[in-house]
Amino acid sequence: MENITIIDRIRDFIKHFGWPRIIIGLFLLTLFVMAPFVGVNINTSLSDTLNRFGMNCVMVLAMVPMIHSGCGLNFGLPLGIIAGLLGGTLAIEFNFIGPTSFLMAMIFATPFAVIFGWGYGKLLNKVKGGEMMIATYVGFSSVAFMCMMWLLLPYSNPTMVWGYTGRGLRTTISTEGYYLHVLNDFLAIRIGEHFVFPTGMFLLFALLAFVIWAFLHSKKGTAMTAVGSNPVFARACGIDIDKTRILSVILSTWLGAIGILVYQQSFGFIQLYMGPFFMALPAVSAILIGGASVNKASITNVIVGTFLFQGILTMTPSVMNSVIQTDMSEVIRIVVSNGMILYALTRKTEATR
Repeated sequence: MENITIIDRIRDFIKHFGWPRIIIGLFLLTLFVMAPFVGVNINTSLSDTLNRFGMNCVMVLAMVPMIHSGCGLNFGLPLGIIAGLLGGTLAIEFNFIGPTSFLMAMIFATPFAVIFGWGYGKLLNKVKGGEMMIATYVGFSSVAFMCMMWLLLPYSNPTMVWGYTGRGLRTTISTEGYYLHVLNDFLAIRIGEHFVFPTGMFLLFALLAFVIWAFLHSKKGTAMTAVGSNPVFARACGIDIDKTRILSVILSTWLGAIGILVYQQSFGFIQLYMGPFFMALPAVSAILIGGASVNKASITNVIVGTFLFQGILTMTPSVMNSVIQTDMSEVIRIVVSNGMILYALTRKTEATR
């Protein structure tokens, strides 16, 4: 009887978690086990995986509000990223430094995110049923438009503008001296020479995840979920569907803006022009791999999906390079990341909680 119970529990776990995530998880575990035997430092690998998780998790979290409201996967995430880039460059333009620089970047990014999200939400309300296709156009076109604006906006800080003309922003801008590693170094836990736990990034993600969780369990959040699940029922209950959807898009856009700032402070550079072009695809893929669907998503999906996606992306190149004794890390990273994106976007979208 006990054996049957254990088997039933295992079967329930597999049904709940899903074979794809179990296989990806086992593959990631295999890479961690193989790492010491092929000369890869396990502490460095684990530290890099946690760091990449912290860099990307807020942008994956940005998917949740729009999924709950029925707007689907936010392929227009570059719009939020642009708001974050504007906030970051303005913080540098006014020479804020240290934690103040990061805080001011978030403050500067917020009104842009609200305005962009409001306009984006109004557009999506006009194309109900085709949100994800239009969102993709919005994301790509906004990046193309900003390629012109980064050259025309009146920035003057010498650390950002092109040196030979004195105007127009550079393609890559260093955050050193401004908000480089302000989250990574906050209460960081260091074990030996190779392992660093970026406490600050995890604390900020935990705070934002709690805020989204609390909001989704509030009256407004419940209304948002109702709009996404059954708009006819929501309308009958007196819920303003269009306003609720716009609120979800604003939230998603704002989280995208904060997410790119978290990414920048860890990465060390602000990447303009075509930098945000494909950043929506890894975020979309991560939450789908985590068990979300186009109409259901949870914080758990964000955590599981981001860790699996970034873990595979971090571990596969380093282990494979050591096995074949050739530096093919960039080729392997492209193949693995695109493969996971392709899997995520073509799999059956039945959500797991």
